[in-house]
Amino acid sequence: MSTRDRLLALFVVVLWGLNFIAIRLGLDHFPPFFLAAMRFAVLAIPVMLFVRFPKVRLKWFLLYVAGFGSVQFILLFLAMDLGMPTGLASLVLQTSAPFTVVLGVLFLRERMTVGQVLGLAIAVVGMALIALDRVRGSDLGAAALLPVGLTVLGGLSWAAGNIGGRLARPDDSLRMTLWMAVVATPPLYAVSLVVEGPAAGFEALSTLGSESGLRALGGLLYLAVFGTVIGAGLWTTLLGRNDASRVSPMSLLVPVVGISAAFVVLGEVPSVGEIVGAVIVVAGCAAGVMARPRARSRSASAAEPTTTSPGSGSDDASALAGIGNPVRSGG
Repeated sequence: MSTRDRLLALFVVVLWGLNFIAIRLGLDHFPPFFLAAMRFAVLAIPVMLFVRFPKVRLKWFLLYVAGFGSVQFILLFLAMDLGMPTGLASLVLQTSAPFTVVLGVLFLRERMTVGQVLGLAIAVVGMALIALDRVRGSDLGAAALLPVGLTVLGGLSWAAGNIGGRLARPDDSLRMTLWMAVVATPPLYAVSLVVEGPAAGFEALSTLGSESGLRALGGLLYLAVFGTVIGAGLWTTLLGRNDASRVSPMSLLVPVVGISAAFVVLGEVPSVGEIVGAVIVVAGCAAGVMARPRARSRSASAAEPTTTSPGSGSDDASALAGIGNPVRSGG
């Protein structure tokens, strides 16, 4: 993973850490499923008018849409609406990182170095320390398990989306991300109609001029532009040209930003345990990402193809066999 890609990943980490503040502002005014649909709906019309559909492996693109675009946000927004604290949500959702690494090893045949395994393990210990500290300090008792469980499932969905985005092999990662917003909008809105009813969303829209409505509108625009177009576009690009086991651990830094932002903006004061856990997460992430890859023998390197053509017509077995190597993305 190059220095440039590490810096881009850190930039996405900051954008996504602030995402949780935007979600909280949105949920203070919009119903959760309607907010999830609106996040992508504001992009759908201009994308359909001005952005051509990318060359992509369709079934893997649909996995990317379902995992990253639909199910993740249904579960996350519902969890936060049920009382999941903003800072804790930013932490627990990063279970996507170990989930992605495991799925990458199982389905993409990626190999991990000892340094990567140790770094990831250290970061997970830090996450567990923060989560334990948060749960102990919660007044929700056993009821706190439901929002936490929903957020963990959201992390698993994100991980599945990461794998789908990598296997989709788009010719342009940004265009794939933009069209993900288009395809994800109808199922999200359908869930809103069934669960929340058609009146709930329109009632929230009719009061956008209120103080909470204007804050929610700002949060919605941040989610659409910075969280989706810029953040998800860059993330998909990074996954396209690096092993998932190298990119995904960087998301473990998101809760450090999320908890800090929740303290500054929302007044959620981090405890000593959270601060110590955040330091451990940073150390583990740095160790995992900076670990040197295994040296390859010349014979193995010579036997492998030097490039992979995005959107090629090769069968899925061939894609799974060779996807562990960096895939060049047109994004």
